[in-house]
Amino acid sequence: MGTIAQQVAALLGETATQPWEAVDPDLRQRLTATLRPDRAGRITPPHCIAQPATLEELAELMTCAHREGWRILPCGHGTKVAWGGLVAGVDLVVSTTRLNRVVDHAIGDLTVTVEAGLPFAQLQTQLAQTGQSLGLDPAYPHRATLGGIIATADTGALRQRYGGVRDRVIGITLVRHDGQIAKAGGRVVKNVAGYDLMKLMTGSYGTLGIVGQATLRTYPQPEASQTVLLAGADTTIGDLMAAVRRSPLTPVAMDLLSPSLLAATGTDLADTGTYGLALQFQAIAAGVAEQAQVLTALAGDRGISGNILTAGTDTAFWTQIQTEICPQTEPGLLLKVGISPADALALMAWLTTHLPPGWRGRLHASSGIGQLGMLPFPTARETLEQLRSFCQRHGGYCVLLKAPPAVKQDFDAWGLSVDSRRLMALLQAQFDPQGRLSPGRWG
Repeated sequence: MGTIAQQVAALLGETATQPWEAVDPDLRQRLTATLRPDRAGRITPPHCIAQPATLEELAELMTCAHREGWRILPCGHGTKVAWGGLVAGVDLVVSTTRLNRVVDHAIGDLTVTVEAGLPFAQLQTQLAQTGQSLGLDPAYPHRATLGGIIATADTGALRQRYGGVRDRVIGITLVRHDGQIAKAGGRVVKNVAGYDLMKLMTGSYGTLGIVGQATLRTYPQPEASQTVLLAGADTTIGDLMAAVRRSPLTPVAMDLLSPSLLAATGTDLADTGTYGLALQFQAIAAGVAEQAQVLTALAGDRGISGNILTAGTDTAFWTQIQTEICPQTEPGLLLKVGISPADALALMAWLTTHLPPGWRGRLHASSGIGQLGMLPFPTARETLEQLRSFCQRHGGYCVLLKAPPAVKQDFDAWGLSVDSRRLMALLQAQFDPQGRLSPGRWG
């Protein structure tokens, strides 16, 4: 039968098969950080990366993998492949990067159907030509693929206005563990039929199937955009957040920034112990300007200073925040946290007290969901457990997305309850009975 690489090459061709030794060093490093070492601390790499170019090729490859018993790690460009739990004993990496076409753009229906390997930034550029956008702001937007964004449920501050990834996906085509193609949903927002596989696949981290295509909602591109960046003490910022929620203001993003993150933006507002509050408004130009003025007046009544960012500085600010928290290349820790919005400032205060300098965090003020980025420093397991315990006591969670494998071996990435683990096991038993898709990802 030949080696795995030879069998893959026979199916897809030599150009669609990359032996492990020929893989780009940066991608190889990210994939290695995904793999769980054995008891002796050794990591056994996959044999090769397969890159099917059509949905039919992907199905044929998965049929062969099922027959041969290969263990599969799905990925796109690999920007987030190391997020979450470690994966054990991978034989083959299946990349969707050649599945990168726009299948259908129903401009009037505000929907777009794309293949999973299409980069997010490329799709946004194409949608902009018709005055539309996705309303998403994921990490690493220039490299992240739509399939990877769905698999990790990765969105950013724009969830304030548009919701999470699962609110955006209205149709999906996936390839099962045995090579069968399954479809759910549709291409029209008001005609979504079938079992809601979209929500199951969103945030499944490549364990329930491989996304081949997805249909997503689109939104009209706003005429203007401004960001109001404010800074103040915790009590006054908390009072302002409550006032904004009670007001008729409609920000598309509202993020609470840690003092360290505020300082990293280079603003002249930063001071020791000063928290940041960033609100972005997008609509027609007159409406945006009016809302920014109303917010500035609300802040001024509470003695809070601020800056208004317009045009290019507005976009650059939000890009910088993403980069400061989760740089692609630098080592360190990245955590996703969720907490009751009413306890957001309490969490920030706890972090300031218990973490050494170097951490940076933001919380989406209306949902309590956010990210913590930590530059390399000795982080005790006890500190991570205390952080998770704090979040859980306040109705939330703490997930370790990115960390060196040694840290993930010592600390459970997910922190799922017994009932949640049981539910995940039942789902995997239905979708992947042999446990060969991202094996061990959920622990």
